[in-house]
Amino acid sequence: MEASRILSRTVVAVGGNSLVSPGGKNGNLDTHTLAREVCEELATIAQLRGGVVITHGNGPQVGFELLRNTLASKIVPPDGMDVNVAATQGYIGYLLQQVLGDVLEEKDLDIPVTALITQVLVAPDDPAFKNPTKPVGPFYNESEAGKVSEKYGWIMKEDSGRGWRRVVSSPKPRRILELEAIRTLVNAGQIVICAGGGGIPVLREGYKVRGVPAVIDKDHVSALLATRLEADLYVISTSVPEVYINFGKSDQAGIRIATLQEMERHVYDNQFAPGSMLPKIRASIGFLKHGGQRVVITSPGNILKALEGEAGTSIVHGVSTLSDSVMFSGPG
Repeated sequence: MEASRILSRTVVAVGGNSLVSPGGKNGNLDTHTLAREVCEELATIAQLRGGVVITHGNGPQVGFELLRNTLASKIVPPDGMDVNVAATQGYIGYLLQQVLGDVLEEKDLDIPVTALITQVLVAPDDPAFKNPTKPVGPFYNESEAGKVSEKYGWIMKEDSGRGWRRVVSSPKPRRILELEAIRTLVNAGQIVICAGGGGIPVLREGYKVRGVPAVIDKDHVSALLATRLEADLYVISTSVPEVYINFGKSDQAGIRIATLQEMERHVYDNQFAPGSMLPKIRASIGFLKHGGQRVVITSPGNILKALEGEAGTSIVHGVSTLSDSVMFSGPG
């Protein structure tokens, strides 16, 4: 796809949990099943809109890397957490690049796909370094969590009613170091996979850049990337088909469309769990407040329908703007 055919820019954040075999703690990736559904949708978005940038989570995967390092520490020196983030960027990027390339080939679409290792600058005095909150790795029951915490010295916290997980520091993203490379590639008509797992967290020390032991929230990095690229659409692919209020209660209700102001009220009313939906909603609000036009939150298999307003949750500046932002209404 030539740059002249790019109609708009879309950033799609793919959840890391959607790329892990369900029901297990081994983290095995099924490259031809787990990623296929979302890659089918990504290919269609690229065909009709152009300018697609893909980010992805790595919560389960980086947790597995940390566990492997711990278990093998008496045999080989463990890697730093920044290296673990880089490793997951590499193999998840490879997975998405390969499967998406297959789908594009089948559709006879000549669109190059590039996976880019991405560093993200954080602040050395970020208070997150003293208060770990980011869940990584597999889920444990309370008894298991106590045992692994005692054995490995991990900090464990309950994660949104789904079980217990290890938590690590999650500083705020300040700057995406490879931003101009990403911009150049997407302007040239390529699909770009970048900022995986929130990006590799780094500090600048004079002329040098050094990795730090943390995992940045991928939703906030994705929203920052979407803002800097002046994307009009930000899509969050996650494990639930839509956003809910009163989640898990008898009066649970899905949200099909909401304004920015309505979502801010829901945040104020503590409707969203800190370890799951809250970061996504806060990132969405930030994107819309900094020039974005629409956020769509849904699960793989529902993305295209959600872009038509027939599934998922859309967050917009005002309900009257939805008809103007439906993706398949044409280039205008």
